Amino acid sequence: MTVTHGRPLTADITDILVTHCGLDADAAARAPAASLEELGMDSLALLELSAVVADRWQVRIPEQTGQLSIAAVAELVARRAEPPGHTENSVHIAAPLPLVWDVTNDVAGWPRLFTEYALAEILHRDGDTVRFRLTMHPDENGIAWSWVSERTADPATREVWAHRVEPGPFEYMRIHWRYAEEAGGTRMTWVQDFAMKATAPVGNAEMTDRINANSAVQLAVIKEKIERLAAGTGAGDE
Repeated sequence: MTVTHGRPLTADITDILVTHCGLDADAAARAPAASLEELGMDSLALLELSAVVADRWQVRIPEQTGQLSIAAVAELVARRAEPPGHTENSVHIAAPLPLVWDVTNDVAGWPRLFTEYALAEILHRDGDTVRFRLTMHPDENGIAWSWVSERTADPATREVWAHRVEPGPFEYMRIHWRYAEEAGGTRMTWVQDFAMKATAPVGNAEMTDRINANSAVQLAVIKEKIERLAAGTGAGDE
C-alpha cells in the first residue's frame, strides 16, 4: 500500500475525488476495483483531479486516468512523485588504464566481457560516438530484452557519456563512466541517472536496487577478466 505522511495515498486521492470531482464515496467503497469512469467520473472531473494532483504533488497524470481504479491512480502518483533513480558503483582493476579503457570501450566485444549480453550490434559510428543495439540473454520467461543506446567516449578525460535511445520502461537512462589511475591499477566508476515510466513494472527505488545488485556482479566479472588479460593468462574468455 502506498503511504504518504502516515496516510494511504488512496485515501488522499479519494478525498480529492469526493471534494473536487463529485465522487460518491459510498459507491467507491462498494467497488474498490472499479475504474474512475465506471464510478461516474467524466472528462471535467478528470481534469479537476489532474489539476489538484499537479498542484499538490507536482505530478502530471495521463489522459487515460479514467480507465484506472483509485488504487491504481494512487500508485501512479506515488511512482511519479518519488525521486529519480541514481546509482554509483566502482571497482579497482589491477591493470593499466589504457588496457581497461580499450577493453571496456570495445562495445562489439561486450558479450565476451559482460555476462548479461548475448549480442552487441554496432549501428553507426561518428568519431568517438557509437550507436549500438544490445540484446540480453533470455530471462526466466524466455524474453530477450533489446534496446538501442548511444555512447560518446572522451579519451582525453577518460570519461564516457551514454544514454538509451530506445528507453523501453525508462523515462530516461543516462550513464557516465569514469576512469582514473590508482596505485596498482585503475578505478572504473559507473554512474546511472534514470526515471521509470509510470507504466513500468517497477519504480525508481526498486530499479535502483536492481541496478546496484547487477552492477556489483558485472564489475566483479569485468575485473576478473581484465586482470587475467593483463597477467597474460587469458583473453577475457567467458
